[in-house]
Amino acid sequence: MLLPYYIASLNIEHEYFAKTNEYEAFEGICFADTLGLAEGQQLSLFVEENTERVQREKDAQIMVVIGNPPYNVGQERENDNNKNRKYPLIDHRIHETYAKASKATLNTKPYDAYVKFFRWATDRLQGRDGVVCLVTNNSFLDQTAFDSMRKCLLQDFTQIYHLDLHGNVRKNPKLSGTIHNVFGIQVGVGITIAVHASNHSNRTLYYYRVPEDWRKTEKLNFIREKENISGIAWREMKPDERHTWITDGMYSEFTTFLPMGSKEAKSAKNVELGTLFKSYSLGVSTNRDNVVYDFNIQILAARIQQFIEDYGAEIFRWVRAGKPKDVDDFVSYEKIKWSRNLKRDLQHERYIQFDKNAIRESLYRPYTRKLLYYADVLNDERGTISSFFPSSLTETENVIIILKIGSEWPRFALAANVIPCLLPQGGSQCFPFYTYSADGSNRRENITDWALQQFHEKYSPEVTKWNIFHYVYGMLHHPQYRERYKENLKRDLPHIPLLLRREAFETCVRVGKQLMDIHLNYEQAKEYRLKWVEDEDVPFNTCVEKMRLTPDRTAVVVNESLTLSDIPQECFQYRLGNRSALEWVIDQYQVSKDKRSGIESDPNRIDDPEYIVHLVEKVVTVSVETVKLVNALAQAVTVEDWLGEMVAAKE
Repeated sequence: MLLPYYIASLNIEHEYFAKTNEYEAFEGICFADTLGLAEGQQLSLFVEENTERVQREKDAQIMVVIGNPPYNVGQERENDNNKNRKYPLIDHRIHETYAKASKATLNTKPYDAYVKFFRWATDRLQGRDGVVCLVTNNSFLDQTAFDSMRKCLLQDFTQIYHLDLHGNVRKNPKLSGTIHNVFGIQVGVGITIAVHASNHSNRTLYYYRVPEDWRKTEKLNFIREKENISGIAWREMKPDERHTWITDGMYSEFTTFLPMGSKEAKSAKNVELGTLFKSYSLGVSTNRDNVVYDFNIQILAARIQQFIEDYGAEIFRWVRAGKPKDVDDFVSYEKIKWSRNLKRDLQHERYIQFDKNAIRESLYRPYTRKLLYYADVLNDERGTISSFFPSSLTETENVIIILKIGSEWPRFALAANVIPCLLPQGGSQCFPFYTYSADGSNRRENITDWALQQFHEKYSPEVTKWNIFHYVYGMLHHPQYRERYKENLKRDLPHIPLLLRREAFETCVRVGKQLMDIHLNYEQAKEYRLKWVEDEDVPFNTCVEKMRLTPDRTAVVVNESLTLSDIPQECFQYRLGNRSALEWVIDQYQVSKDKRSGIESDPNRIDDPEYIVHLVEKVVTVSVETVKLVNALAQAVTVEDWLGEMVAAKE
């Protein structure tokens, strides 16, 4: 940590010498933990002069803060044992400001390290006129989790300028971090200049984004050429009532439609607010997928029992050692996949008993079923999924709509009748038809009576809640709906319009039910007639190591002995996020080995060696049929059916 300190000092002194031709030591730089200064945690480090400088900085009336803070919410894996330092005062300030009023379900992102520096820098001005300029991850620009932060920034500053340098590889996989990102990283980068000037009563927001396909050198040259903010053709932005800054491509009528759900309605007791669904939940987040998921029940059971034994030994060792408070440095990371929750369970001495009934079916990824050991302690966050599928018996009658959320992938919906896993890159919210008590009793319909009333008034008292459920599923697949509101859907849960024509509504209900049926029962679909091309020089088998598509995407290479050709190209039109359904199967059904734990996963079935090959054929059938149904829906139900011809014509 000393090297950056020395380099910064030398750079400042060299720049001063270049301008004045005189050398003078710079005594303003401090070797310190910046956030620690706000916590009163700074120790007397380095030399006495540094301690004096730190105190002088704390006493100064700072008016300008410039920095390039780190970007990370925390360590990716608990087993790294490399957590961010805790800053209780800063975290409390974020809780009271950037996180408190957020509409997001997950609220960990506002505690990202760079966000803490925004909070610290703003507080450091102490209400004085001044400037904060930070080069950061710019995920706060458009993600729902930062809605309250965006609101606060425009309250704390009178002018905000943001230069968006893009480079977000997660949003655009065609980009390369090393080529297109100014720092060679995966997340987007931006420069924020926030000004507080008491003589300005109006709050203004200015934004400029460089071309998405620019390379790193082009972006740096742009900054060098412009020199200062006056050289940039800023666009003034007008945030909406939900504190969305970038509203390009968003349609205001979206918020007038029927919301699928809301945090307020979900938490309301004995009252129904205006939403389609009362309850919804994130998918299951285990924090140790390679431990609690597997294709094989015997392998999974043996692994869970070994995990329980190793975990119990760690509790015993911790108790015998006198229950040391520093659990992070005490526990062994060799055998156990630790998480924050599991360490807390250890401290509470929560032992685990193996229960074979806890092994349940789960939809791990689209069109990929695995077995899950579904139990507390081993699963970090189960949400309220237990009230959707409290037992395997409920899987025969309940259905959920899994909705991919987040802005990294295009949003999609998929029906399931088993426990859903939390999807990567943003997560997923699950909307069930039924909810239950913990023991499987007290079954309740999750479509609200308020929603039923809206459909009765619009169409007919004969409309049922199952009709509404299928209608929602149909609209979530409607191509014009998905395309028109793609920007709205990145920032909010879907809002579902009521169609003007009853015939259009009934068509959407029918198609939605057909889509749901084929998606739920994909394993019973008829195999698509692909051509089996066998290599006569290799002994024939259907075992999979790692399948792949040919470059022209007309065939799937199963293994050295077998290729499935004549793949219909329309099947790739059925996409779930960044992949087609077929590509999800190819990606998930492969033999893999976790590098850290050495745990292997093998999807091949001894009792059914051709299962994966037939699954490929079935998913091709499902994909082709889905495309046909979606195209038919688009022809029968158009945007005019919910906007009206006059409104649509104006746009």
